[in-house]
Amino acid sequence: MMKLSQTRLAAACLALAAWLPLQANAGLLSDDEARKAIIELRAKVDAIDRDLKARIDTKSDKTAALDMLNQHEQTMTEIARLRGQIEELANHIAQTEKRQKDFYADLDARLKKLEPQQQTIDGRQAEVMPSEKKTYDAAMDVFKSGDYKAAASALQDFVRRFPTSAYAANAQYWLGNAHYAQGDFKNAIAAQEVVVANYRDSAKAPDALFNIASSYRDLNDKKAQKKALQQLIKEYPDSSSAQAAKDILAKLK
Repeated sequence: MMKLSQTRLAAACLALAAWLPLQANAGLLSDDEARKAIIELRAKVDAIDRDLKARIDTKSDKTAALDMLNQHEQTMTEIARLRGQIEELANHIAQTEKRQKDFYADLDARLKKLEPQQQTIDGRQAEVMPSEKKTYDAAMDVFKSGDYKAAASALQDFVRRFPTSAYAANAQYWLGNAHYAQGDFKNAIAAQEVVVANYRDSAKAPDALFNIASSYRDLNDKKAQKKALQQLIKEYPDSSSAQAAKDILAKLK
């Protein structure tokens, strides 16, 4: 009877030793399956431990007890090895979860770079793509540096690439200023006329008309200058540029 019990025990231990390493192969398991395998593995380890201790406690024969003790020590060694596999599997799950979190965080950051962003432009809220803002800011940085020729090129490129952008009116306005700063009054007028024609509701429209008048002044065309100032006063009477236009008209008479 004792021999039969030992044989069954050995068979059970062998089956467990063969089954458990297969379950510890984390690369073949999903996280849920891995967690389930850990729970089942721990339960079987504890059951074997309790069973062996119970068997040793009930044996009166010293030889049988020593034999069972040896088996117990071998099993405990195997249990220690399997617990190491459990720790590896748990560590694999933790690393997998961290990689997933990092992946989704990176994906979210990438998506935000492709989504429109709220910006305040001349006191108005507007949605612009990050690429629009980056290109516009770069062009304005060139303008502020005093390189008006390069700024004109950059601003012209912006309005060509983003004609419907919320920054388009401002870019067109500063394009006119870039031409004016170079003494190119005809192109300055042409650029500002686009602002007046295409972006009449823009906050830059009154200033564009004022700059048109200033360019005509520098071209010694007083008639065209007065016409631009009168148009400014008529179409944008409440603007600060209109008040300045009134003062200049009074001096021209």
